[in-house]
Amino acid sequence: MIRISTIFIAICMVLVAASLGLVLYSVAGISGTQSAIVALTALTFLILYNAVSMRLRDRSDVGGQIADLSRGTADLARQVAEFGRRLAAIEGRIASSNSANSDRIQSVIGEINELGGLVRQLATTVATHEDLLAGNAPAPVSAPVTKPEPEAMIDLAAPLEEKPVAPPPLPAPPPRPAPVVQTQSANPVQTANGRNQTQLLATLRNAIDENRIDIFLQPMVTLPQRKVRFYEAVTRLRDERDQLIAAEEFISIAEASGLIGRIDNMVMLRCVQVLRRLMVRNKDVGVFCNVAASTLGNSTTFAQCLDFLEANRALAPSLVLEFKQSTFRNLGPAETENLAALAQRGFRFSIDHVTDLRIEPRELADRGVRFIKVPAALLLDPRQASTSDIHPSDLSDLLGRFGIDLIAERIEGERAVVDLLDYDVRFGQGFLFAPPRPLRPEGASATAGTSPNQAKDIQGPNGSATPSAGATSSAPPPQRITGNAALARRI
Repeated sequence: MIRISTIFIAICMVLVAASLGLVLYSVAGISGTQSAIVALTALTFLILYNAVSMRLRDRSDVGGQIADLSRGTADLARQVAEFGRRLAAIEGRIASSNSANSDRIQSVIGEINELGGLVRQLATTVATHEDLLAGNAPAPVSAPVTKPEPEAMIDLAAPLEEKPVAPPPLPAPPPRPAPVVQTQSANPVQTANGRNQTQLLATLRNAIDENRIDIFLQPMVTLPQRKVRFYEAVTRLRDERDQLIAAEEFISIAEASGLIGRIDNMVMLRCVQVLRRLMVRNKDVGVFCNVAASTLGNSTTFAQCLDFLEANRALAPSLVLEFKQSTFRNLGPAETENLAALAQRGFRFSIDHVTDLRIEPRELADRGVRFIKVPAALLLDPRQASTSDIHPSDLSDLLGRFGIDLIAERIEGERAVVDLLDYDVRFGQGFLFAPPRPLRPEGASATAGTSPNQAKDIQGPNGSATPSAGATSSAPPPQRITGNAALARRI
């Protein structure tokens, strides 16, 4: 369809040519024929000029459109390629996920089959014992009583698949380990009180030199599910008579004598070894490792710890370094710098020994604190509502806004658990769930400063119930199967 502008241009060209001919005829005195020829010539020239100019303009417009189309096509091709790459990556992830799920399903099926066999064996054994008891033959009863004693030790094979409160359904085994640990921990109190400072310092030096620093693991559970989520490494010292000395009794002497750095290095080493063993079965497990304030402030000792943690940086999301509340409140320039160096390497921090609820969550979160352990009695103390800036029931929500989890520790009774659930506490720790349980003395140590036998014992899923070397050498073989044995015993 002819545009109106084209018609207007044509009329204008005709008028211009006619005007030119009329001017030549009337002014120049040229004849009418010649004036008409000149007018037609001018009209022809104008028509040609208009046609050529329109063609050039259309060509430039078409060229621009073609260039825009080319750019759009190239951009579309890039987007299609990007979508293809993302689709390929998603397909690869789906394939790997399906493969991993099939492997997990196969392993679960194998474990279920093995568990079924263990249950059948257990049923057969129980039936045999019932027949023997019915026939007045009590002699074989002593065997199952002594066999479960190793269950007092921490099971490293399946740490997170079992509830810490699961052992109580067994009538005989669980009560046996508890008195053993409590008796061992009570004897050192009397021994330590009977020693003077010099004797206890000598005992401490000998224990460090002879690698008699043990760690006990106490689980931290989720509330209200009571599933194990973390473990806290508790330090114990064995003297020459294999009697245990609690950390509270020798830490002050170790700090005064400058030995706390060596102790922290040994405990940190064993925590890493235990954590590696735990993460074989579950990547979500974590271990809390206590670090003294003097270690953080001593440049030489901290440099050694930092080198070791740098070498194990892959475990940073699961290894939580724990400090006292007083340590964070009295940080100096050196301690602050060292703490920042640990945070830059991805390690998270926890605060324990909390004495009051005057807490600044924003400042703690900026320093890398992700957990705060508060005694249950302090949280449930009604006087804290008036002495602190925030009510204890709102503390968990306040800390959660800054990415900090609240852990209630020293929980002793079920009533405290019910009250803490009203405070929205997500994690709990205490003797109600499980006491600190020992690893085999050689089980947690491997790498420098340990013997080959000590390095091999870390692979046992359960520690021995007795701290003597003879007991540990005889107990592990029947326990080194899988984590299903412990699960079968708890059915």
